[in-house]
Amino acid sequence: MKRTRILFRYKALLEENSDRLVAAIVGEHGKVWEDAQGELARGIEVVEYACGASEFLKGEHSRDVGPEIDSWSEFPPLGVVAGITPFNFPAMVPMWMFPMALACGNTFVLKPSEKDPSTAMILAELLTAAGAPPGVFNVVNGDREAVDALLGDPRVKAVSFVGSTPIAEYIYARGTAQGKRVQALGGAKNHAVVMPDADLEVAVDALMGAAYGSCGERCMAISVVVAVGQEVADDLVRRLAPKVESLRIGNGVAKGWDMGPLVTAEHKQKVSGYIRLGVEEGALLVVDGRNNPAADGPGYFLGGTLFDHVTREMRIYREEIFGPVLAVLRVKTLAEAIEAVNAHEFGNGVCVFTRDGGVARVFSNAVQAGMVGVNVPLPVPVACQSFGGWKRSLFGDLYAYGPDAVRFYTRRKTITQRWQASGLEGMQFAFPSNG
Repeated sequence: MKRTRILFRYKALLEENSDRLVAAIVGEHGKVWEDAQGELARGIEVVEYACGASEFLKGEHSRDVGPEIDSWSEFPPLGVVAGITPFNFPAMVPMWMFPMALACGNTFVLKPSEKDPSTAMILAELLTAAGAPPGVFNVVNGDREAVDALLGDPRVKAVSFVGSTPIAEYIYARGTAQGKRVQALGGAKNHAVVMPDADLEVAVDALMGAAYGSCGERCMAISVVVAVGQEVADDLVRRLAPKVESLRIGNGVAKGWDMGPLVTAEHKQKVSGYIRLGVEEGALLVVDGRNNPAADGPGYFLGGTLFDHVTREMRIYREEIFGPVLAVLRVKTLAEAIEAVNAHEFGNGVCVFTRDGGVARVFSNAVQAGMVGVNVPLPVPVACQSFGGWKRSLFGDLYAYGPDAVRFYTRRKTITQRWQASGLEGMQFAFPSNG
Protein backbone atom coordinates (compact mmCIF):
# COMPACT_ATOMS: atom_id res chain seq x y z
CA MET A 1 0.00 0.00 0.00
CA LYS A 2 2.90 2.38 0.69
CA ARG A 3 4.23 1.78 -2.82
CA THR A 4 0.75 2.25 -4.29
CA ARG A 5 0.31 5.61 -2.56
CA ILE A 6 3.59 6.84 -4.03
CA LEU A 7 2.44 5.75 -7.48
CA PHE A 8 -0.89 7.57 -7.04
CA ARG A 9 1.00 10.76 -6.19
CA TYR A 10 3.32 10.09 -9.13
CA LYS A 11 0.38 9.83 -11.55
CA ALA A 12 -0.91 13.21 -10.35
CA LEU A 13 2.54 14.80 -10.80
CA LEU A 14 2.88 13.36 -14.30
CA GLU A 15 -0.43 14.94 -15.28
CA GLU A 16 0.45 18.27 -13.64
CA ASN A 17 3.78 18.34 -15.50
CA SER A 18 2.49 16.98 -18.80
CA ASP A 19 3.39 20.06 -20.85
CA ARG A 20 6.95 19.98 -19.52
CA LEU A 21 7.31 16.29 -20.40
CA VAL A 22 5.75 16.74 -23.84
CA ALA A 23 8.07 19.66 -24.57
CA ALA A 24 11.08 17.49 -23.69
CA ILE A 25 9.87 14.71 -26.00
CA VAL A 26 9.21 17.11 -28.87
CA GLY A 27 12.47 19.01 -28.38
CA GLU A 28 14.75 15.96 -28.33
CA HIS A 29 12.93 13.32 -30.33
CA GLY A 30 11.16 15.57 -32.83
CA LYS A 31 7.67 14.05 -32.83
CA VAL A 32 4.76 16.45 -33.11
CA TRP A 33 3.08 17.83 -29.99
CA GLU A 34 -0.14 15.82 -30.26
CA ASP A 35 1.76 12.56 -30.77
CA ALA A 36 3.94 13.25 -27.74
CA GLN A 37 0.79 13.90 -25.69
CA GLY A 38 -0.59 10.54 -26.78
CA GLU A 39 2.66 8.79 -25.85
CA LEU A 40 2.61 10.29 -22.38
CA ALA A 41 -1.04 9.35 -21.86
CA ARG A 42 -0.37 5.71 -22.74
CA GLY A 43 2.52 5.65 -20.29
CA ILE A 44 0.38 7.09 -17.51
CA GLU A 45 -2.14 4.29 -18.13
CA VAL A 46 0.49 1.78 -16.99
CA VAL A 47 1.10 3.84 -13.84
CA GLU A 48 -2.64 3.64 -13.19
CA TYR A 49 -2.56 -0.14 -13.60
CA ALA A 50 0.46 -0.40 -11.30
CA CYS A 51 -1.57 1.35 -8.60
CA GLY A 52 -3.52 -1.91 -8.34
CA ALA A 53 -0.54 -3.74 -6.83
CA SER A 54 -2.54 -4.67 -3.72
CA GLU A 55 -4.80 -6.75 -5.97
CA PHE A 56 -2.41 -8.40 -8.42
CA LEU A 57 0.19 -9.30 -5.75
CA LYS A 58 -2.27 -11.12 -3.48
CA GLY A 59 -1.16 -14.57 -4.57
CA GLU A 60 -3.25 -17.74 -4.39
CA HIS A 61 -4.43 -19.82 -1.43
CA SER A 62 -5.69 -23.39 -1.20
CA ARG A 63 -6.98 -24.65 2.14
CA ASP A 64 -6.88 -28.31 3.13
CA VAL A 65 -5.04 -29.62 0.08
CA GLY A 66 -4.24 -32.59 2.31
CA PRO A 67 -4.94 -33.61 5.91
CA GLU A 68 -4.41 -30.41 7.90
CA ILE A 69 -2.27 -29.01 5.05
CA ASP A 70 -2.70 -25.58 3.47
CA SER A 71 -0.83 -24.33 0.41
CA TRP A 72 -0.40 -20.88 -1.04
CA SER A 73 1.68 -18.91 -3.51
CA GLU A 74 3.49 -15.63 -2.97
CA PHE A 75 5.22 -13.32 -5.43
CA PRO A 76 8.29 -11.77 -3.81
CA PRO A 77 10.34 -9.25 -5.84
CA LEU A 78 13.54 -10.14 -7.68
CA GLY A 79 15.62 -7.28 -6.24
CA VAL A 80 17.48 -5.00 -8.65
CA VAL A 81 16.04 -4.96 -12.18
CA ALA A 82 16.92 -2.84 -15.21
CA GLY A 83 15.30 -1.40 -18.32
CA ILE A 84 16.99 -0.39 -21.57
CA THR A 85 14.72 1.77 -23.68
CA PRO A 86 14.70 3.11 -27.27
CA PHE A 87 14.62 6.65 -28.63
CA ASN A 88 11.19 6.50 -30.24
CA PHE A 89 9.14 6.57 -27.01
CA PRO A 90 11.25 8.28 -24.34
CA ALA A 91 8.32 8.49 -21.89
CA MET A 92 5.96 5.62 -22.71
CA VAL A 93 8.37 2.70 -22.98
CA PRO A 94 10.19 3.44 -19.69
CA MET A 95 6.75 3.65 -18.07
CA TRP A 96 5.93 0.24 -19.54
CA MET A 97 8.66 -1.05 -17.22
CA PHE A 98 9.50 0.76 -14.01
CA PRO A 99 6.02 1.44 -12.52
CA MET A 100 5.24 -2.29 -12.56
CA ALA A 101 8.72 -3.22 -11.34
CA LEU A 102 8.45 -0.80 -8.42
CA ALA A 103 4.89 -1.83 -7.60
CA CYS A 104 6.15 -5.40 -7.29
CA GLY A 105 8.76 -4.29 -4.76
CA ASN A 106 11.95 -4.09 -6.84
CA THR A 107 14.46 -1.30 -7.30
CA PHE A 108 14.97 -0.17 -10.89
CA VAL A 109 17.84 1.06 -13.06
CA LEU A 110 16.77 2.81 -16.28
CA LYS A 111 19.19 3.23 -19.20
CA PRO A 112 17.38 5.53 -21.65
CA SER A 113 18.43 6.15 -25.23
CA GLU A 114 21.36 8.51 -25.55
CA LYS A 115 19.47 10.23 -28.38
CA ASP A 116 16.78 11.71 -26.08
CA PRO A 117 17.65 11.20 -22.39
CA SER A 118 16.06 14.30 -20.84
CA THR A 119 12.56 12.85 -20.49
CA ALA A 120 13.89 10.04 -18.31
CA MET A 121 15.53 12.57 -15.99
CA ILE A 122 12.21 14.40 -15.55
CA LEU A 123 10.43 11.11 -14.88
CA ALA A 124 12.96 10.36 -12.15
CA GLU A 125 12.68 13.85 -10.67
CA LEU A 126 8.89 13.57 -10.41
CA LEU A 127 9.06 10.11 -8.87
CA THR A 128 11.38 11.45 -6.18
CA ALA A 129 8.94 14.29 -5.58
CA ALA A 130 6.16 11.70 -5.21
CA GLY A 131 8.03 10.13 -2.30
CA ALA A 132 10.13 7.32 -3.77
CA PRO A 133 13.01 6.61 -1.37
CA PRO A 134 16.58 7.29 -2.56
CA GLY A 135 18.01 4.43 -4.61
CA VAL A 136 14.67 2.92 -5.55
CA PHE A 137 14.66 4.44 -9.06
CA ASN A 138 17.93 5.20 -10.82
CA VAL A 139 18.78 6.62 -14.25
CA VAL A 140 22.10 5.71 -15.87
CA ASN A 141 22.89 7.57 -19.08
CA GLY A 142 25.28 6.17 -21.66
CA ASP A 143 25.62 4.01 -24.72
CA ARG A 144 26.61 0.36 -25.24
CA GLU A 145 29.18 0.54 -22.44
CA ALA A 146 26.40 1.27 -19.96
CA VAL A 147 24.28 -1.55 -21.42
CA ASP A 148 27.12 -4.06 -21.06
CA ALA A 149 27.73 -2.92 -17.48
CA LEU A 150 24.11 -3.67 -16.58
CA LEU A 151 24.17 -7.02 -18.35
CA GLY A 152 27.37 -8.02 -16.58
CA ASP A 153 26.45 -6.83 -13.09
CA PRO A 154 25.48 -9.80 -10.89
CA ARG A 155 23.27 -7.57 -8.73
CA VAL A 156 20.90 -6.99 -11.67
CA LYS A 157 18.49 -9.92 -11.69
CA ALA A 158 16.34 -9.05 -14.70
CA VAL A 159 16.61 -6.86 -17.79
CA SER A 160 13.79 -5.56 -19.99
CA PHE A 161 14.66 -4.16 -23.42
CA VAL A 162 12.79 -2.61 -26.33
CA GLY A 163 14.59 -1.85 -29.61
CA SER A 164 15.88 -3.40 -32.81
CA THR A 165 16.11 -7.15 -33.30
CA PRO A 166 19.93 -7.42 -33.57
CA ILE A 167 20.35 -5.61 -30.24
CA ALA A 168 17.48 -7.59 -28.69
CA GLU A 169 19.21 -10.83 -29.68
CA TYR A 170 22.48 -9.61 -28.20
CA ILE A 171 20.90 -8.52 -24.92
CA TYR A 172 18.92 -11.74 -24.59
CA ALA A 173 21.95 -13.94 -25.25
CA ARG A 174 24.29 -11.93 -23.04
CA GLY A 175 21.81 -11.53 -20.21
CA THR A 176 20.61 -15.13 -20.06
CA ALA A 177 24.22 -16.33 -20.20
CA GLN A 178 24.72 -14.36 -16.99
CA GLY A 179 21.74 -16.10 -15.40
CA LYS A 180 19.42 -13.09 -15.69
CA ARG A 181 15.76 -13.09 -16.58
CA VAL A 182 15.50 -11.20 -19.90
CA GLN A 183 12.60 -9.79 -21.86
CA ALA A 184 13.82 -8.33 -25.17
CA LEU A 185 11.32 -6.84 -27.62
CA GLY A 186 12.79 -6.51 -31.10
CA GLY A 187 11.83 -5.20 -34.51
CA ALA A 188 8.72 -5.47 -36.64
CA LYS A 189 7.29 -5.38 -40.13
CA ASN A 190 3.61 -4.90 -39.46
CA HIS A 191 1.11 -5.78 -42.19
CA ALA A 192 -2.35 -4.35 -42.80
CA VAL A 193 -4.50 -6.66 -44.89
CA VAL A 194 -7.24 -4.85 -46.80
CA MET A 195 -10.10 -7.04 -48.02
CA PRO A 196 -12.37 -6.26 -51.02
CA ASP A 197 -15.34 -5.62 -48.72
CA ALA A 198 -13.48 -3.10 -46.53
CA ASP A 199 -14.58 0.52 -46.21
CA LEU A 200 -11.64 1.94 -48.15
CA GLU A 201 -12.18 5.52 -47.04
CA VAL A 202 -11.97 4.48 -43.39
CA ALA A 203 -9.06 2.14 -44.09
CA VAL A 204 -7.03 4.79 -45.92
CA ASP A 205 -7.46 7.35 -43.16
CA ALA A 206 -6.45 4.76 -40.58
CA LEU A 207 -3.44 3.70 -42.60
CA MET A 208 -2.20 7.26 -42.93
CA GLY A 209 -1.91 7.66 -39.18
CA ALA A 210 -0.57 4.14 -38.65
CA ALA A 211 2.10 4.39 -41.35
CA TYR A 212 3.21 8.01 -41.06
CA GLY A 213 2.47 8.95 -37.45
CA SER A 214 5.70 9.72 -35.58
CA CYS A 215 7.45 9.47 -38.98
CA GLY A 216 6.95 5.71 -38.89
CA GLU A 217 9.40 5.47 -35.98
CA ARG A 218 7.18 3.02 -34.12
CA CYS A 219 7.57 -0.70 -33.60
CA MET A 220 3.81 -0.92 -34.22
CA ALA A 221 3.80 1.26 -37.36
CA ILE A 222 2.08 -0.24 -40.39
CA SER A 223 4.79 -0.47 -43.03
CA VAL A 224 3.12 -2.93 -45.46
CA VAL A 225 -0.38 -2.84 -46.92
CA VAL A 226 -1.45 -6.22 -48.28
CA ALA A 227 -4.15 -5.46 -50.83
CA VAL A 228 -6.35 -8.45 -51.68
CA GLY A 229 -7.31 -8.14 -55.34
CA GLN A 230 -6.12 -5.86 -58.12
CA GLU A 231 -9.12 -3.56 -57.90
CA VAL A 232 -8.57 -3.01 -54.18
CA ALA A 233 -4.86 -2.34 -54.73
CA ASP A 234 -5.47 0.18 -57.52
CA ASP A 235 -8.12 2.00 -55.50
CA LEU A 236 -5.96 2.05 -52.35
CA VAL A 237 -2.96 3.55 -54.13
CA ARG A 238 -5.17 6.10 -55.90
CA ARG A 239 -6.60 7.21 -52.55
CA LEU A 240 -3.36 7.08 -50.60
CA ALA A 241 -1.09 9.00 -52.98
CA PRO A 242 -2.61 12.49 -52.65
CA LYS A 243 -2.91 12.12 -48.88
CA VAL A 244 0.75 11.16 -48.58
CA GLU A 245 1.78 14.08 -50.77
CA SER A 246 -0.25 16.50 -48.63
CA LEU A 247 1.25 15.50 -45.25
CA ARG A 248 2.05 18.63 -43.24
CA ILE A 249 5.67 18.45 -42.10
CA GLY A 250 7.31 20.84 -39.68
CA ASN A 251 8.76 21.51 -36.25
CA GLY A 252 6.59 19.73 -33.70
CA VAL A 253 6.91 22.56 -31.17
CA ALA A 254 4.27 24.39 -33.24
CA LYS A 255 0.98 22.53 -33.23
CA GLY A 256 -0.89 21.38 -36.32
CA TRP A 257 1.77 19.33 -38.09
CA ASP A 258 1.32 15.71 -39.18
CA MET A 259 5.00 14.74 -39.04
CA GLY A 260 8.11 16.20 -37.50
CA PRO A 261 11.74 15.40 -38.28
CA LEU A 262 13.45 12.05 -37.99
CA VAL A 263 15.52 11.61 -34.85
CA THR A 264 19.04 12.09 -36.30
CA ALA A 265 20.81 12.93 -39.54
CA GLU A 266 22.15 9.38 -39.69
CA HIS A 267 18.63 7.94 -39.44
CA LYS A 268 17.41 10.22 -42.22
CA GLN A 269 20.24 8.97 -44.42
CA LYS A 270 19.34 5.37 -43.59
CA VAL A 271 15.68 5.81 -44.54
CA SER A 272 16.63 7.73 -47.71
CA GLY A 273 18.91 4.83 -48.59
CA TYR A 274 16.00 2.41 -48.35
CA ILE A 275 13.96 4.59 -50.70
CA ARG A 276 16.81 4.51 -53.20
CA LEU A 277 17.11 0.75 -52.73
CA GLY A 278 13.40 0.23 -53.38
CA VAL A 279 13.72 1.96 -56.75
CA GLU A 280 16.76 -0.16 -57.61
CA GLU A 281 14.85 -3.33 -56.66
CA GLY A 282 12.08 -2.48 -59.11
CA ALA A 283 9.27 -1.25 -56.86
CA LEU A 284 7.08 1.54 -58.24
CA LEU A 285 7.84 4.76 -56.33
CA VAL A 286 4.45 6.48 -56.25
CA VAL A 287 5.38 9.24 -53.78
CA ASP A 288 9.03 10.10 -53.08
CA GLY A 289 9.51 11.66 -49.66
CA ARG A 290 12.94 12.89 -50.66
CA ASN A 291 11.24 15.36 -53.03
CA ASN A 292 9.19 16.96 -50.26
CA PRO A 293 10.11 20.65 -49.81
CA ALA A 294 10.71 20.05 -46.10
CA ALA A 295 13.40 17.50 -46.96
CA ASP A 296 15.60 20.21 -48.47
CA GLY A 297 15.40 22.57 -45.49
CA PRO A 298 17.29 22.54 -42.21
CA GLY A 299 16.62 19.63 -39.90
CA TYR A 300 16.17 15.91 -40.44
CA PHE A 301 12.88 16.17 -42.33
CA LEU A 302 11.72 13.59 -44.85
CA GLY A 303 8.35 13.44 -46.56
CA GLY A 304 6.03 10.44 -46.66
CA THR A 305 6.97 7.77 -49.21
CA LEU A 306 4.66 5.28 -50.94
CA PHE A 307 5.78 2.22 -52.92
CA ASP A 308 3.54 0.02 -55.06
CA HIS A 309 4.15 -3.38 -56.68
CA VAL A 310 6.48 -4.43 -53.89
CA THR A 311 7.42 -8.11 -53.84
CA ARG A 312 8.32 -10.35 -50.92
CA GLU A 313 11.89 -10.78 -52.19
CA MET A 314 12.71 -7.07 -51.90
CA ARG A 315 14.70 -5.79 -48.95
CA ILE A 316 12.27 -2.92 -48.48
CA TYR A 317 9.69 -5.61 -47.71
CA ARG A 318 11.86 -7.92 -45.64
CA GLU A 319 13.69 -5.37 -43.49
CA GLU A 320 12.45 -2.89 -40.90
CA ILE A 321 12.91 0.64 -42.30
CA PHE A 322 11.61 2.54 -39.25
CA GLY A 323 10.66 5.59 -41.25
CA PRO A 324 7.76 7.17 -43.18
CA VAL A 325 7.76 4.53 -45.92
CA LEU A 326 4.68 2.47 -46.82
CA ALA A 327 4.83 -0.49 -49.22
CA VAL A 328 1.88 -2.01 -51.07
CA LEU A 329 2.01 -5.77 -51.60
CA ARG A 330 -0.58 -7.17 -54.02
CA VAL A 331 -2.12 -10.63 -53.46
CA LYS A 332 -5.13 -12.45 -54.88
CA THR A 333 -6.70 -14.13 -51.84
CA LEU A 334 -7.00 -13.93 -48.07
CA ALA A 335 -5.09 -17.21 -47.82
CA GLU A 336 -2.20 -15.70 -49.76
CA ALA A 337 -2.26 -12.63 -47.50
CA ILE A 338 -2.11 -14.77 -44.35
CA GLU A 339 0.69 -16.86 -45.82
CA ALA A 340 2.73 -13.72 -46.52
CA VAL A 341 2.28 -12.44 -42.97
CA ASN A 342 3.15 -15.80 -41.45
CA ALA A 343 6.23 -16.27 -43.63
CA HIS A 344 7.82 -13.02 -42.49
CA GLU A 345 10.49 -13.30 -39.81
CA PHE A 346 8.78 -10.66 -37.65
CA GLY A 347 5.48 -11.18 -35.88
CA ASN A 348 4.85 -8.08 -33.82
CA GLY A 349 1.51 -6.64 -34.96
CA VAL A 350 -0.94 -7.14 -37.83
CA CYS A 351 -4.42 -5.96 -38.74
CA VAL A 352 -7.20 -6.65 -41.21
CA PHE A 353 -9.78 -4.27 -42.64
CA THR A 354 -13.05 -6.04 -43.43
CA ARG A 355 -16.81 -5.92 -42.84
CA ASP A 356 -17.05 -9.71 -42.69
CA GLY A 357 -16.97 -11.26 -39.21
CA GLY A 358 -16.12 -14.66 -40.66
CA VAL A 359 -13.06 -13.24 -42.40
CA ALA A 360 -12.00 -11.50 -39.21
CA ARG A 361 -12.34 -14.74 -37.26
CA VAL A 362 -10.35 -16.80 -39.77
CA PHE A 363 -7.66 -14.12 -39.95
CA SER A 364 -7.35 -13.73 -36.17
CA ASN A 365 -7.06 -17.48 -35.65
CA ALA A 366 -4.60 -18.18 -38.46
CA VAL A 367 -2.24 -15.22 -38.36
CA GLN A 368 1.07 -15.64 -36.52
CA ALA A 369 1.58 -12.37 -34.67
CA GLY A 370 1.44 -11.30 -31.07
CA MET A 371 -1.01 -8.42 -31.48
CA VAL A 372 -3.91 -8.51 -33.95
CA GLY A 373 -6.27 -5.73 -34.93
CA VAL A 374 -9.61 -5.99 -36.70
CA ASN A 375 -10.28 -2.59 -38.30
CA VAL A 376 -7.77 -1.27 -35.73
CA PRO A 377 -4.44 -0.44 -37.43
CA LEU A 378 -2.36 -0.06 -34.25
CA PRO A 379 -3.53 -2.87 -31.95
CA VAL A 380 -1.42 -1.79 -28.96
CA PRO A 381 -2.96 -3.51 -25.92
CA VAL A 382 -4.31 -1.39 -23.09
CA ALA A 383 -2.47 -1.37 -19.75
CA CYS A 384 -4.44 -4.27 -18.23
CA GLN A 385 -3.36 -6.54 -21.10
CA SER A 386 0.26 -7.17 -22.15
CA PHE A 387 2.38 -6.06 -25.12
CA GLY A 388 4.60 -8.36 -27.18
CA GLY A 389 5.15 -10.07 -30.49
CA TRP A 390 6.00 -13.49 -31.90
CA LYS A 391 8.94 -14.90 -33.82
CA ARG A 392 11.94 -12.53 -34.03
CA SER A 393 9.96 -9.66 -32.54
CA LEU A 394 10.33 -11.02 -28.99
CA PHE A 395 13.06 -12.88 -27.16
CA GLY A 396 11.85 -14.28 -23.85
CA ASP A 397 8.64 -15.80 -22.58
CA LEU A 398 6.80 -12.85 -21.07
CA TYR A 399 5.30 -9.70 -22.58
CA ALA A 400 5.65 -6.12 -21.35
CA TYR A 401 3.36 -4.48 -18.75
CA GLY A 402 -0.03 -5.89 -17.73
CA PRO A 403 -0.32 -9.32 -16.05
CA ASP A 404 2.90 -10.61 -17.66
CA ALA A 405 4.88 -7.83 -15.96
CA VAL A 406 3.84 -9.15 -12.55
CA ARG A 407 5.32 -12.54 -13.44
CA PHE A 408 8.43 -10.98 -14.96
CA TYR A 409 9.29 -8.78 -11.98
CA THR A 410 8.52 -11.37 -9.27
CA ARG A 411 9.53 -14.92 -8.45
CA ARG A 412 6.79 -17.34 -7.47
CA LYS A 413 7.16 -19.04 -4.12
CA THR A 414 4.73 -21.80 -3.12
CA ILE A 415 4.43 -22.66 0.55
CA THR A 416 2.89 -25.88 1.83
CA GLN A 417 2.27 -25.81 5.56
CA ARG A 418 0.93 -28.27 8.08
CA TRP A 419 -0.03 -27.68 11.70
CA GLN A 420 -0.91 -30.93 13.40
CA ALA A 421 -3.99 -30.88 15.53
CA SER A 422 -2.42 -32.93 18.30
CA GLY A 423 0.64 -34.98 19.08
CA LEU A 424 3.62 -35.84 16.89
CA GLU A 425 3.54 -38.40 14.13
CA GLY A 426 6.10 -41.07 13.65
CA MET A 427 8.61 -41.07 10.82
CA GLN A 428 7.22 -41.49 7.30
CA PHE A 429 9.31 -42.82 4.43
CA ALA A 430 6.67 -43.02 1.68
CA PHE A 431 6.42 -40.12 -0.79
CA PRO A 432 3.68 -37.80 0.56
CA SER A 433 0.41 -37.75 -1.34
CA ASN A 434 -3.09 -36.42 -0.85
CA GLY A 435 -4.61 -39.88 -0.48
